[in-house]
Amino acid sequence: MKPVVSVRHATRPWQPTEVLRGDVEDARELLEELDGVVVLTGAGMSTDSGVPDYRGPNAQRATPMMYAEFVGDEANRRRYWARNYQGWAHLGQADPNAGHRALAHWEATDHPTRLVGLVTQNVDGLHEAAGSQRLITLHGRSAEVICLQCGQITARTDLQPRLAALNPEVQPRRDMGHAELRPDADAVVDAWQDFVVPECLNCGGVLKPHVVFFGEPVPRHRVEEAFAWCAEADALLVAGSSLTVMSGLRFARHMHRRGKPVIVVNRGATRADELATIRLDASTSEVLPALL
Repeated sequence: MKPVVSVRHATRPWQPTEVLRGDVEDARELLEELDGVVVLTGAGMSTDSGVPDYRGPNAQRATPMMYAEFVGDEANRRRYWARNYQGWAHLGQADPNAGHRALAHWEATDHPTRLVGLVTQNVDGLHEAAGSQRLITLHGRSAEVICLQCGQITARTDLQPRLAALNPEVQPRRDMGHAELRPDADAVVDAWQDFVVPECLNCGGVLKPHVVFFGEPVPRHRVEEAFAWCAEADALLVAGSSLTVMSGLRFARHMHRRGKPVIVVNRGATRADELATIRLDASTSEVLPALL
């Protein structure tokens, strides 16, 4: 009997879009006619900040750590934290780009229309750093660590020196290229077998980045709040997401079923291209400032 092969659609190759509708002027005019918009962002928002993505035109094929793999095997956790230790040293230096700043400015001014809220699939914290406040982080925040036993949440910055003290022979690299990093600070590391992972200081339990892994459900309260924003908004603007995974795609489908416009700005194909009222194939760091 052949083994069952798990197809991880999250890492499918980049594809160009075959759907283009309208331009930036059309998008601005549409937004000005509406009373409120909800924005959904993905990894494409942060590539211009040096944060790699899984599916963009420059992304390297990767096999992300699945939730069941992380919680079910100590060796997998050791490998993950060895990689995260390296990746965090690099991605912790990333700064918001023009796209992040444009969305924060949009929220502050409600121009070209009221920004009902910003829902992001990203865990990099760049929206917060740019000043966005009406924000739902669907997949959590890489700046936090949670204990799977007691639930205590601590800062990722506090864990880095503990990892360094337990692994003095490992020197974090700060010169990693796009091919060596993942969006959640999961870097490519070969020598991980002897890496020592600290336990929770509160109960001795297993520590995990406070982010939603592939194969792990998004917390229900975040999804419900995002749908509430969709009900309040007149349209959805998708920025920098291929919507490959259902956690983001469901909002585009939800708005389309209710006859509300969907604007998609992304470099490459998305699973909502056919649903889009306006479809722009461009950088979010260029389009979003232009909308304002």
